[in-house]
Amino acid sequence: MAVPLLDLSRQYALLKPEIEKAVFEVLDNSSFILGPQVAKFEEQVAALGDVKHAVGVASGTDALLIALRACGVEPGDEVITTDFSFFASAGVIARLGARPVFVDIEPDTYNIDPNLIEAAITPKTKVIMPVHLFGQLADMDPIMEIARRHNLKVVEDAAQAIGAEYKGRKAGSIGDYGCFSFYPSKNLGAAGDGGMIVTNDDDGFEACRKLRVHGENPKYFYHLIGYNSRLDSLQAAILAVKIPHLQKWSEKRVAHARIYDRELAGIKDLVTPVCKGYATFHIYNQYTLASPHREKILAAFREKNIGHCIYYPLPFHKQKCFADLGYKAEEFPVSNRATEEVFSIPVFPELRAEEQVEVIETIKNSLA
Repeated sequence: MAVPLLDLSRQYALLKPEIEKAVFEVLDNSSFILGPQVAKFEEQVAALGDVKHAVGVASGTDALLIALRACGVEPGDEVITTDFSFFASAGVIARLGARPVFVDIEPDTYNIDPNLIEAAITPKTKVIMPVHLFGQLADMDPIMEIARRHNLKVVEDAAQAIGAEYKGRKAGSIGDYGCFSFYPSKNLGAAGDGGMIVTNDDDGFEACRKLRVHGENPKYFYHLIGYNSRLDSLQAAILAVKIPHLQKWSEKRVAHARIYDRELAGIKDLVTPVCKGYATFHIYNQYTLASPHREKILAAFREKNIGHCIYYPLPFHKQKCFADLGYKAEEFPVSNRATEEVFSIPVFPELRAEEQVEVIETIKNSLA
């Protein structure tokens, strides 16, 4: 049977009356820009993440960009981040005129390797930006210890990790800033783009609020040059309906992951995701496998119309737009291997039991 990688229509069908009611309330009161729905959703996200402040912005990319600006990143500075992530993690650094400094990843979690960070620090380093890939937090304690020892800021790219936990602490609450994405495919997805910055820093909160409205405060008075990056009231209204269901949805993803773990264990040349002991809640934004026979498996998926995706086919150091940084492939053996072997399979909450069986059997048969 055909199995989608993600089917958002199933989630919408369950919440359709509530979502439509929330949307029409926005249309009726016509508070389309930074209306009360945005303030409500910001409060919900702050409460979820155990932080003081949350600032809604137009996308997860803008959340990272504005958080880096709030950290004082300027042209000529350096920001240390992973070599293996969605492009925004590196792109925002370059957009500010700073140099992205790439560090290789752990072979089991695909997150930045904390043991390699300190060697990448120079007098120009201003921020460390770990990415919590696929729903599991990077190993934050050593990262924070390094940052404090060198007087650096930490921005958590938690775009794929809302609700995830590290030693009982929520994603986004550990560093100086946490950044979320509400792209539709995320565990908490909008009906379009949206993002959020969270922080416990009062001054940083005010800086982010100014930066999302051109640097304005009060109206038509500008202290710095910012951006037009506001979370739409319509998106906030939809997300406010969804956020009470987030924990349940994430738990369903975990349940699907446990079935995959059990059924795919011990298969030669197939590596299932590792959930580290410090990851007290891995939310499985993606269930990502690795195999040197990836193409053989994906050919079977294509034949049976089973949804899949390669996150990510090319590391940052090999991207054409970063060629001038001068990195060499031998500096990143783990991320290079990951791009050649990883692939993600359906794990969304509404995945049906028979669909999961189809995915499992197709993988087993392709490697038999």
